[in-house]
This record gives sequence, C-alpha cells and structure tokens, in this order.
Amino acid sequence: MSHRMRAAVLGISLAAAAFLSAGPALAHGFTSTVYVDITAGDGGHLRTTLGLEYDLFVVSTADSEKDDPLYQTGIAAFEAGDTDGQAAALNAHAKQAVAYVTKRFSIASADQPCAPAQVGDFKISEREGVPYADLLLDWACPQQSDDHQVRSQLFPDTEKYVKGAKTIVTYEIDGHSGSAALDAGQPSFSTGQSWYGRFWEFFLLGAEHLLSGIDHILFLLALIAGSRRLREIVLVATSFTLAHSVTFMLAALGLVDVPASVVEPVIALSIAVVAGWHLWRILRRGGHATDLEPAGRGHFSLDRAGWTRLGVVFCFGLVHGLGFAGALGIDESWSWTLLWSLLVFNVGIEVVQLTIIALVFPLLTVLRHRLPTAGFWVTGAISAAVSVMGLIWFVERLLGT
Repeated sequence: MSHRMRAAVLGISLAAAAFLSAGPALAHGFTSTVYVDITAGDGGHLRTTLGLEYDLFVVSTADSEKDDPLYQTGIAAFEAGDTDGQAAALNAHAKQAVAYVTKRFSIASADQPCAPAQVGDFKISEREGVPYADLLLDWACPQQSDDHQVRSQLFPDTEKYVKGAKTIVTYEIDGHSGSAALDAGQPSFSTGQSWYGRFWEFFLLGAEHLLSGIDHILFLLALIAGSRRLREIVLVATSFTLAHSVTFMLAALGLVDVPASVVEPVIALSIAVVAGWHLWRILRRGGHATDLEPAGRGHFSLDRAGWTRLGVVFCFGLVHGLGFAGALGIDESWSWTLLWSLLVFNVGIEVVQLTIIALVFPLLTVLRHRLPTAGFWVTGAISAAVSVMGLIWFVERLLGT
C-alpha cells in the first residue's frame, strides 16, 4: 500500500475515533443497576436487601444540592475512597436516604401497600469496582398473600444523572423463587408472574445490554470486517459465543470472580487487537488482504491465519463473558430459576449479535465483489477506527479515567 493510501486510512480512522470517543469509555455507559433480594423476614414480614450505587444514591437523595449536608459529607467520603466515611454519611442522614428509596421502591400484598422499616445501619460493599450502599428494609403487609407486587422507579431518567437505570430483583418467598428485571418501560412485576413473562424480561435485558454497549458492538464489527467469507464469520461468531457463554455463566453464578479493573481494560484491548489484525493484513498485503491462503483439510477448511484468529477470538470471548456477567451483577447462589434467567439473558445477547452479522456481513460481501476498491477502503477504515478507539479505551480504563 502506498504512503498516500496509508495516510488516508489513518485520517479516516482518527476522525471516526474522535467521533466515537464522545461516547462513554465503559461498556455500559452512564447508567446504573439496583440490586434487590427479597426473602421472608421475621414475624411474617418481607425483608429486602437493596444495593444502590453509592455516589449516584447520594447525589439523587440530595438532589445535587451542594449545600446539602449529606451531599457534602457523602461526596467528600466518596472522593477520598473512605468506605467508613461513606457509611457514616448515610447513617447520619438515614431518614433522608431511606425516604428517597421508599418513595420510589414499594411492595404491596393483595393490592394493599406494605409498610417499610429500616433494619440496622447502612453498609458499604463493592460491585464492579465501585462502592454500593446496602440497605435492609422489613415490610409489614396488612394482608397475607402468595402474590406480591414489586415496583421500582429508582434513579429515573427525569433526575438526569443517569439514563436507563435498571433494578434486578431476585426473590424466594412463600415457596416461590424467581428473578425479574425492572426499568422505566416495565417498572413493576408480580411474584405470581408466569415463568415466560420473567424470561421475556431477561431476554430484553440481554438484547438491550448489547445494543447499549458500544465496545461490544465495535468488537463485533471488527470481527465482521476481518472475515473473508461466510464460513469464517460463522465460526468466529460461534467461537466468541461459546467462550463468553462459559465465563458469563460461571461469573454470574459466583463461581469465578475477576475484578472489573482487570476485565474492562482487557475488553478494550481485545477490540484493538481484533480490529488491528485485519488492518495489519491490509498494510502488509494491500488489496490482497482478503485473499485466502491454501486451506487445510477438514470440514472447517480454515487456513493458518483463520485458525489463529479463531483462537484469539475465543480467548477474548472468555473475557467478554466476564464483562456481560458484571453488567448483570447477579452473584447469588446456584438455583435452576436463576440459571434459566441467565441463559435467557444470554440468548437476548446472541439474537442481537446474529442480527447485526446478518445485516452487515452480506452488505460488505456484496461491496467487496461489485466494488472491490470501495470494499477495501470501507473495511480498512472500519478496522482502523475501531483499533484506535480500542487503544484509547484501553489506556483510559487502565488509568481508571
């Protein structure tokens, strides 16, 4: 490839990277997840354990008023990384903090509201590398029922601090167990809800997660741009699916625990490597980058480059699975209900992934056959832009910015 062509590809990639860098550096953007576990409490009460992202909780409770005492002490403790100070700030203003939660989160039994009461003090834990405030509430219900209605509107879009916040609920009460995903479009559910209703919610959660995670989409685009025929993209996508499904299940069920500070930079690096693989072939072979080397024997008929790329993608898929599990944030003990919910969440991811492949790969294939030069430039620009963006994110996440 000539120096002029190389400069042009680099220019396109830098422009695209500058555009993409306006988005969030983390996989899941500026959103948040609330975790709720419902069990049977003492005296016929229901007990909920809520986990709320600490800094968002403080800002939302104080409504970002900087002269609010909770805001002043809570944010100072957050910036200092002082977990004891964080808990002390919430406990000093417990009435205000609990009022925020109970105004937006409620439980009813037989359509009659249950009355909440705080149990113990606020405690601080860590999820996905950030502090969470843990709150225990006991709910006294006026009528006993096997069917409870749970509603969550915590951290709504109208507060403008985050967008698309979700509440993941797991429950084991009255001989029933299950899980649900609540958001602005589906703010409530019933513990008597059908199994297929619960699964549909997790399917949509998986689909939305992939669509909202720009780094996972860029990784997929890099796979598509670097694939030279349908068989190759099918094998690569299958390899990626199998790998991230394994670690996703293990991590979400609490059998594997890798901190987000390790997972997120490696995900960013995987984007740069997979995109850079095709870019390197372009720089080395020019217009012959999509040519196939003599294929090996066997049903797959992959050449050496294809097998190597397949192995690399599988290894990175293992890491992406940890990222998917971290986003869902469920680390409860093993149960068949939870297992099926996680599987359906993963199916939602896969359906969106296959849809993107089905839409993009045929277009690139047609472009390569009818307008080889244009196809060469398009795939080169995609690979270069994604590679640069992956490196930017890798540095940002490594530095924790």
